[in-house]
Amino acid sequence: MSNLPNSNDFLNYKSYIPSCWSCFTFLITCCIPNLFLSICCMKKGKLVQQAWREKIALCSIIFFVCLCLGFIAFGMRLSLCPTERMTNVYSYNNLTTGETNITWRKDILIYGKLYPFDEIARFLKIVYNISLTSDYEGANLSPLFDADVSHACSVYPIARASKCAVVNPYYSAETISSTCIPIQQLNNWYTSNNWLEFNWRDIQLASNGQPSFLVLSDFVLDIRSYQSLDEKPFGDRVDNVIKQAIGQDATYLFSAWQDTRAAWQCVLARYTTGVISNDTMGCIAYDIIINFFLSLILALLGVKLLLAIWFHWFMSHWLIEQGKHSRRILSWGSITGGSSVPKQHRASNSFSFDTMNSQQPFNHSHGSIVDNEPCYTILFVTCYSEGMDSIKNTLDSLADTTYSTKHKLLFIVVDGIITGEGNNKPTSDICLSLLTPLNDNNMHQDGKECEYEAVADGWKQKNKARVYMGYYRSLPALVVIKSGTEHEKGKTKAGNRGKRDSQMILMSFFKKVLFYEKFTELEYEMFWKMSRLMKKGVTPDKFELVLMVDADTKVAPDCITHMVSAMKNDITVMGVCGETKIANKSESWVTAIQVFEYFVSHHYAKAFESVFGGVTCLPGCFSMYRIKAPKQDRWVPILSSPEIIEQFNVSSVDTLHAKNLLLLGEDRFLTTLMLRTFPRRQMILVPQAKSKTVVPNSFKVLLSQRRRWINSTIHNLMELVFVSELCGIACLSMQFVVALDLLSSVVLPAATLLIFFFFIDLIFTHSAQYQTLVILLAAVGTPALLVIFTAKRMTYIGWMIVYIFAFPIWNFVMPIYSFWHFDDFSWGETRRVVGEKEEDSNSDPMCALYSEKAQKKYWHVWESERLSRLKHRTHSMDTKGNTGKKQVNSYLSAVTRPERKRVTSYSYHLGYY
Repeated sequence: MSNLPNSNDFLNYKSYIPSCWSCFTFLITCCIPNLFLSICCMKKGKLVQQAWREKIALCSIIFFVCLCLGFIAFGMRLSLCPTERMTNVYSYNNLTTGETNITWRKDILIYGKLYPFDEIARFLKIVYNISLTSDYEGANLSPLFDADVSHACSVYPIARASKCAVVNPYYSAETISSTCIPIQQLNNWYTSNNWLEFNWRDIQLASNGQPSFLVLSDFVLDIRSYQSLDEKPFGDRVDNVIKQAIGQDATYLFSAWQDTRAAWQCVLARYTTGVISNDTMGCIAYDIIINFFLSLILALLGVKLLLAIWFHWFMSHWLIEQGKHSRRILSWGSITGGSSVPKQHRASNSFSFDTMNSQQPFNHSHGSIVDNEPCYTILFVTCYSEGMDSIKNTLDSLADTTYSTKHKLLFIVVDGIITGEGNNKPTSDICLSLLTPLNDNNMHQDGKECEYEAVADGWKQKNKARVYMGYYRSLPALVVIKSGTEHEKGKTKAGNRGKRDSQMILMSFFKKVLFYEKFTELEYEMFWKMSRLMKKGVTPDKFELVLMVDADTKVAPDCITHMVSAMKNDITVMGVCGETKIANKSESWVTAIQVFEYFVSHHYAKAFESVFGGVTCLPGCFSMYRIKAPKQDRWVPILSSPEIIEQFNVSSVDTLHAKNLLLLGEDRFLTTLMLRTFPRRQMILVPQAKSKTVVPNSFKVLLSQRRRWINSTIHNLMELVFVSELCGIACLSMQFVVALDLLSSVVLPAATLLIFFFFIDLIFTHSAQYQTLVILLAAVGTPALLVIFTAKRMTYIGWMIVYIFAFPIWNFVMPIYSFWHFDDFSWGETRRVVGEKEEDSNSDPMCALYSEKAQKKYWHVWESERLSRLKHRTHSMDTKGNTGKKQVNSYLSAVTRPERKRVTSYSYHLGYY
């Protein structure tokens, strides 16, 4: 049994150190005491409670940002441009004919105000016994009323007569005549705030055709009845002003003389027919702001679409075409001196030295291997709880790839002794059963338990694993199975430390190989077995690339060839991903709604980012990384960079932000680290490299998966938005694009609600803002255009329609669910294990108290000890074993040759970034 911490160790448990962020989170949630969280919310422990408080703080910030979006969409207009009156437009533009037509409405017009026809008809029938027929729908009944409330017309000969009349619009012989009705009487019956609104185009067009309209203050006057008079009731000056101002604004002229000012109110009382559209400074400012945002969004969508199409048509082909370089396409994607690597020499032969003498100086070796030789590549497969069919399909697809078998090694890491749901044996046994052992040995006798330092807290930091070597068909294969410490034996998930730990096994191993650092027992076991598998003096330092594939992904035969070509064509490329398609697209409605989302994420988002050389997420299911890159006469560690490994290998994760980065989205965080460490190198998409994966077929599993993806995306974008060295300047930079992606990710729920309110507003008021409709059509139309220009099959139009129907699920349900589960760091329903219980190992206080380091030695020390054990076994053989003794001695002489002992190490300087 391993030593476990006793109760006294808890006395040394370090307390939580407050920070500005923790103080802010406590301020937001100060009304909720820890006791309440422990009893009512089952949030026990300081770290768990702090994570809950951080979640509430983040949700509060997101809610505030969403409120800001709502204010811009609706509240800003009410603040800057309050609506004092309701208006209906006099005319509209006919989109069919292109002409301006007068708007027909049933309402009755009386001195510029619109009244419901039924109300006017009822008023006239009940009060004056006048029957108003349907012929008068939409008519102007102003002549029937007296609007001179202030008796301003009493001093002019135009004062109202005792009788008022209105002519039937269809039968001129029929009129309605009555005693002039005071306008106050109508307003007491029904008050209208709805005005007929004219624009200046209406005034000018009407005046050109038949002079009738002019503007006085904010009111539009219909002076046709005045023009029919034989006399000049207001005098010569007013008459001249009215005739001179037809079709124009007469306000200035009416205010110039005493007699015109005196006639002002009477003219308004007799001839008002509506109001002029006149925006205030606040309305103008609002229009400028909202149109700016509209233009910005449309410009971004348009540029993003055009660059994505350009990448698909041109750049993607140049990436894999021999002799082409992506740095020729985008000069900012390369680093100084990157092009100076000799084309006629393989960079893998640049440096070498004897491992038995670490002080030996570096020697520049001009290799004789030409540039077109394939790069040595690791095919890295991580397994957890997959079944036989899934793993076999993945391995078969990797073995069937057209890339040189001599230059690729299958590297499988099984994350614990785990039996997946529906499997009859552990995943580790499934992997071993698929391999052919060397020399017909029993595969289970090949591996011994080796210690290594895992990415975990406390006692979990020490783990054990077994290393097996063999062949999968003709492909050399190395299998690492995490078996766990002694006290984990027999448990459900013995040895399980997570995918990040599996990646760290590979990354840390190559870092130590390149820098000739001390190996753990596991790393040494991997080293010598890898060297034996590859043969012909190919040691692990020769490997330059690693393809990371999940155990449920099936790759295309030519995918590795395309990816390696992109890497070889430009040494500034440090990571590439291919296009991942869905294998079970028609299995259920849940899989169907994901098809177009996968298509857009590759051909739209990643294609656009590839133009800038900054794909922000290389998916862990199908991506290739550069272990090391040549620069001039040296190697630069990339995936094996100490700076990346130091930040990726964080054992104690005690903040919500760090847990979302490291526990939920380790693949995306690895991409973030590489972009942050090497901002002038490139991450690109190679669409010619294809793969297929199995996606969740039930909504519960999909919701759990997307919860992890959305939360990790937001926290990774929060990291990238502060990287100012990304390519571009100001609004034309990847940093600006990342900031917009972060903003759009958090406002998705609010944007969805605003679109819903927009349609309600459109249905009930018929006066919705056109900017919202334009943005919605652009957001939907852009992917449609992408399908037309990039997709080879128009079936994606159908998948797009399915995706649109699921729009509320993608943009409201999933983000809201994810935000509320910021403090949930489990994998939920994504992968179920037989006998698994719900637990949060990351909150176990014992994990933070105990740590035992694994034993480390230099390679030559481990090698010497192993060779000594082999020699000791030969001495114990009897006479019958002479043949076997000769074989062992022959092997010893082979492995001790200089080229078999050699391990490459490279200088590492910050200046090589």
